[in-house]
Amino acid sequence: MKKIFFALTIIASQLSTAQTKSLLIMNGTAHIGTDSIIQNSIIGIKNGKIVEVLDASKFKGELGNYDEKIDATGKQIYPGFIAPNSTLGLFEIEAVRATLDFREVGTTLPNVRSLIAYNTDSKIIPTVRTNGILMAQITPRGGLVSGTSSVVVLDGWNWEDAAYKMDDAIHINWPRMVSRKFLDEDNIYPGPYEKNKDYIKQTDDLKKLFADAKAYNETETKLEKNLRFESMKGIFDGTQTLFIHSNNVKEIIEAVNFAKQFQLKRVAIVGGKDSWMVTDLLKENNISVVVSRVHDLPEHPEDDVDLPYKLPYLLQKAGVLFCLNNEGDMEEMGTRNLPFYAGTAAAYGLTREQALRSITLNTAKILGIDKTVGSIEVGKDATIFISSGDALDMRTNNVTAAYIKGVSIDLNNDQKALYEKYKKKYGLK
Repeated sequence: MKKIFFALTIIASQLSTAQTKSLLIMNGTAHIGTDSIIQNSIIGIKNGKIVEVLDASKFKGELGNYDEKIDATGKQIYPGFIAPNSTLGLFEIEAVRATLDFREVGTTLPNVRSLIAYNTDSKIIPTVRTNGILMAQITPRGGLVSGTSSVVVLDGWNWEDAAYKMDDAIHINWPRMVSRKFLDEDNIYPGPYEKNKDYIKQTDDLKKLFADAKAYNETETKLEKNLRFESMKGIFDGTQTLFIHSNNVKEIIEAVNFAKQFQLKRVAIVGGKDSWMVTDLLKENNISVVVSRVHDLPEHPEDDVDLPYKLPYLLQKAGVLFCLNNEGDMEEMGTRNLPFYAGTAAAYGLTREQALRSITLNTAKILGIDKTVGSIEVGKDATIFISSGDALDMRTNNVTAAYIKGVSIDLNNDQKALYEKYKKKYGLK
């Protein structure tokens, strides 16, 4: 019985991961992801790749043969949205400890790989796909050095199927210089700032770790293998990105100087609530920002009340590469709101297409996967979706079809099933 089950699993897995029929999507409005729009588009997909992106109003040649044709008249076509810095598949039910697998015991764990804990059977993932999020960077949490993230597609039988770019980045939590505690049990408002007495020791520990790891990876003959240092090799040779989680402006400056000290080639600030204050420094050092959730309160009492909404515009205006993420309370299920964060950013300064880029091509660039995804261009993976309305608007976002590498994705989920169940029970139309 085990052998039969194993064989069926392999067959099913193979069928779900490769496109078998070529596809032609016609007459839809294509949002390319590069700030351009084709009002009446022709998009051809073969073997999981985009092979044609044409403007039907200008094209006068002959189209190739396709197995299936889809008429997208009146609909919008988008590149699949990408959720960076996410714990999707690592966190299921907060009250059940066995379903929480986003944090390992310890404080300095660069060799911890979040990918192998990723659960493709999560009930949350299908609800996220429903809103057009088709890829995610699965990221560990906690400690001084949380571990290593990987990029996955939100489909597959197991983590091996889902893996898109393994071990793309190492994540560190820059120590806080100050913190705020609640006043008491009856007053939920935060109290005064308190200095972190261990700040210097914590930053020194980080510097020592990186100095030792760099020396280790520059040594040709190693007496013994060190898994922690081995896992950090990519951030020194530029094949991995260092994601530094930090919000306070002084801490961001210290983090940038830290990256310069070790001559790191690929660095991103995650959170970056005060990043608008140091845009020149970030741009000068080619450091991108993974902006914390837009639907949030300002970091400081003196900040503009709408600062979180317009932070993407301030970074765009300064020429800093950025994308949007959803880290925070209930972040897994809230990931479905990612396109609406982009919509809010569009209402506060960004153009609609710039906002789209903040959850597609910009994200792909920061994650180092922009050569294959992030926009609707010839040669890239056909990871796209069709919506009957504006996908950045919560009132009209309605994904009718989605494809990962040209394979049609099931858009059903438990929430839809319950909706249909109770609609039928109460005789609603």
